[in-house]
Amino acid sequence: MPKDTIEFEGVIKESLPNAMFRVALDNGHLVLAHVSGKIRKHFIKILPGDRVKVELTPYDLNRGRIIYRVQEKRRGAGLSEENEN
Repeated sequence: MPKDTIEFEGVIKESLPNAMFRVALDNGHLVLAHVSGKIRKHFIKILPGDRVKVELTPYDLNRGRIIYRVQEKRRGAGLSEENEN
């Protein structure tokens, strides 16, 4: 990771052609981001609504690279409170 990059977290708002995504950052900005090579290599699926880490350069703050999909804790079907009784 180059030293002159800035990392933000955000939510995927829209999936675009050619592995491009519209990401709403936590600070309120909307950026156009593409998938990094490691995410592409490991076939990690990114869908609208996923939280991601985006890397931006100070030269163009409207475009970025998705470097990580944040794992969210999701409840499984067998873990609901109704089934515990």
